[in-house]
Amino acid sequence: MAFFKDMISVFRKRELLFIESLRESEDVYTFSFKKDEDLTWTAGQYGLFSIIHKKIKSPTKPFSIASAPTENVVKITTRIGDNPSDFKQAMLELKPGMKIKMGGPVGSFHLDQEHPSLLIAAGIGITPFRAILKQMTAGRDREGKPVRVLYLDSQKSHLFRDELDALANSAAVQISYLESREALEQEINRFVNQYQNQGKYFIAGPKSMVESITNLLQNKKIAKQNIKKDAFYGL
Repeated sequence: MAFFKDMISVFRKRELLFIESLRESEDVYTFSFKKDEDLTWTAGQYGLFSIIHKKIKSPTKPFSIASAPTENVVKITTRIGDNPSDFKQAMLELKPGMKIKMGGPVGSFHLDQEHPSLLIAAGIGITPFRAILKQMTAGRDREGKPVRVLYLDSQKSHLFRDELDALANSAAVQISYLESREALEQEINRFVNQYQNQGKYFIAGPKSMVESITNLLQNKKIAKQNIKKDAFYGL
């Protein structure tokens, strides 16, 4: 049933008005769009965004929605290097009042209210978790279920850090900022030892990282159905 709902949502495209862009760090940008009144999503889902102000090859790309519905804005955050793709170059060219097209939202990458949750992010993979914490502070989710966030960033930039700290305090979430894979695995082991398959495990980041952490969890006898993944492909 969820698959068919996603398919219907993908084909129901809408145009979103561009508001502004913000440079979060040297090579990371957040783009904000006006939220239509009838548009909603569950924090952690993603949309399919299409460039419409110019013709480019592969004009549609998936992005996690970095904002919660209660913020009344659609945000996407992405890394843009010195030699951006045609898509990302077109994103940089957006001016207030221009539009982008969105299909979705889709995906099941959102919290299960009945279980303790471990949220594992690497680099830009923090974006869906920002939305999840925002939604939690709005009072829509969870009471008393432990939530741990492990945020690995070897470059030590840790996007949204001040905002995440404030959100974690409001939602009684424990968040750890990590700089090495060894430290990440130590924290994962602590959660697994405590909750095992009673917990739910969410992994977001580069595809190679998501796959390796998935293998790590499965080697610790965590069932596949308790692991949710959101892999970023460097679009």
